[in-house]
Amino acid sequence: MPDLSPRRRLLVLAICCMSLLIVSLDSTVLNVALPSMRREFDASVSGLQWTLDAYTLVLASLLMLAGSTADRIGRRKVFTAGLVLFTAGSLLCSLAPSLEWLIVFRMIQAVGGSMLNPVAMSIITNTFTDPGERARAIGAWGAVVGVSMAAGPLIGGALVDSVGWRSIFWVNLPIGLAALALTLRYVPESRAARPRRADPVGQLLVMTLLTTVTYGIIEAPSKGWTSPLILGCAGLAVAALVGLLVHEPRRAEPLIDPRFFRSAPFSGATVIAVSAFAALSGFLFLNTLYLQDVRGLDALHAGLYMLPMAALTFIFAPLSGRLVGSRGPRLPLLIAGVTMAASGVLFAAFSAESSTPLLFTGYVLFGLGFGMVNAPITNTAVSGMPRSQAGVAAAVASTSRQTGGTLGVAVIGAVLAAGTAGGGDFTGAARPAWWVITGCGLVVLVVGAATSGPWALATADRTARTLEAHPGPARQPASRKR
Repeated sequence: MPDLSPRRRLLVLAICCMSLLIVSLDSTVLNVALPSMRREFDASVSGLQWTLDAYTLVLASLLMLAGSTADRIGRRKVFTAGLVLFTAGSLLCSLAPSLEWLIVFRMIQAVGGSMLNPVAMSIITNTFTDPGERARAIGAWGAVVGVSMAAGPLIGGALVDSVGWRSIFWVNLPIGLAALALTLRYVPESRAARPRRADPVGQLLVMTLLTTVTYGIIEAPSKGWTSPLILGCAGLAVAALVGLLVHEPRRAEPLIDPRFFRSAPFSGATVIAVSAFAALSGFLFLNTLYLQDVRGLDALHAGLYMLPMAALTFIFAPLSGRLVGSRGPRLPLLIAGVTMAASGVLFAAFSAESSTPLLFTGYVLFGLGFGMVNAPITNTAVSGMPRSQAGVAAAVASTSRQTGGTLGVAVIGAVLAAGTAGGGDFTGAARPAWWVITGCGLVVLVVGAATSGPWALATADRTARTLEAHPGPARQPASRKR
């Protein structure tokens, strides 16, 4: 990528943030619309889960392929294709005649979305080469998640109440088209110095693993945990995981380079991303249904109730980016773990939903924690990796986020469905789900503390030196050794 002026670099950052905005906004807007969609389509809890998880599942499955493809054939080219597909998918979602078609169109959206976030992060990484500037840029990137959380419930609530839930997908159209025009005009093309080849077997194994785990968790409450279908999903998931562990180290250019995980911070960032985004997706899923179905609020007022959480994320995401740039990721991760776990405890042990002051306290704590966690995840994932593999490294981090989001909705929805199946009330059925969210916060705290100390940083340095010195695979096939 050619050297760009400071003003041009900021413009590239803004364009990349626009792509993140529509992808993130889509998630938060859709959560507010779930009760309206359930009434129109007469959908079950599992049907609502699939409107969210069909999107995140496809997204998680294709992110690494999109990242490596962009490094190989051109980042702007893939980014542009992603904007076209995502915008077209949004239009189709607004026209969906049934829940089944909506799920299909959400999957089309996800194919486009998989080409946006990891590729945009790779563009940012190659545009902002100074570590301090890059940390601040990633902080701004993380703040966009806060903007989407703040704007999503309000925009979604206003649109659902005034026009209908279909209009929530219209928001993506002008932003997507503007980002497309600006990309073609201002974003320079870039590729990796050493392009990576495709790994179709690894890609198929990743898709099989994620699909079978998600399907099994969502459908188990209705079909039975010991039913042949669910047990078959579990067996296939284990086989796919074993296949990945055997296949990837043998590949000359694997989909996921196992050497990345020799870095404790990188491995920790992967676990933290899964846990934090599982907590977020579960938090939004529970609160959306509670505020509208139990408290009887309309979509707009439900969005206003969640505004404190979104506002704190918006405020603390850029602060977290500056802290990571000046002091490293440890402090933001510790703050995030403590506050997210504390928020979960308020709901799980003290029934925060029964008291409006406690409810808002839980929202403030969770928003603060989630605002703090995003920048250290992204910065840790890409900062220790060679720039030539930035797309793959960023895609692993993005895949971890989407995998966490998928599992969060699947697990929390399954717990809720199991609790309400026998006629239990929503609040009692949700209590075990809140303990799951508390556990996710504790994972962020413990893993963040363990993977941000001197020993962990030393493993990151060794991994970076190894990857720089030997950009190829650690173990070549026998035919290549000759």
